[in-house]
Amino acid sequence: MIRKITEKDFDFIYGLYMHPKVNRYLLYEAMTAHAFKDIFTDLLLKGIVYVFEDNGIAAGMFKLVPLTHRTSHVVYLGGLAIHPSFSGRGLGLLMLKEILSYAKEKGFLRVELSVLAVNEKAIRLYEKAGFEKEGVLRKYSRLEEENLFLDEIIMSWLA
Repeated sequence: MIRKITEKDFDFIYGLYMHPKVNRYLLYEAMTAHAFKDIFTDLLLKGIVYVFEDNGIAAGMFKLVPLTHRTSHVVYLGGLAIHPSFSGRGLGLLMLKEILSYAKEKGFLRVELSVLAVNEKAIRLYEKAGFEKEGVLRKYSRLEEENLFLDEIIMSWLA
């Protein structure tokens, strides 16, 4: 099941964004819970972050950011992660199927995302869910702690 986050989800969302096995692949550098609070509040107000639950327990998260005007049929999928304690159970694919069904139900005809080119596991998962590679953004993401720039692959799913 997917649902929008609430204030009560702060610990889960913060913990997943900052998890050492996950953080490298997501948007935010490692930071304290206090520093993340303003980011969380902004995300909560925008209503773009969702929790994926497995049997009523938070197992994953993602963002859905709708585009506007001539691209109002497009939604950007970002911040997608399954908590490492739930990995290997097929929940990533299940979550993606629910996301795509939800997006289609909301009238979106295109779901797009970007993924670090080094994140081969995620790329395989997205392809398994029906996403196709469209291009590469060269040296798009910067891992500040490592002073490393990485390519991002643009992928999309069409309804």
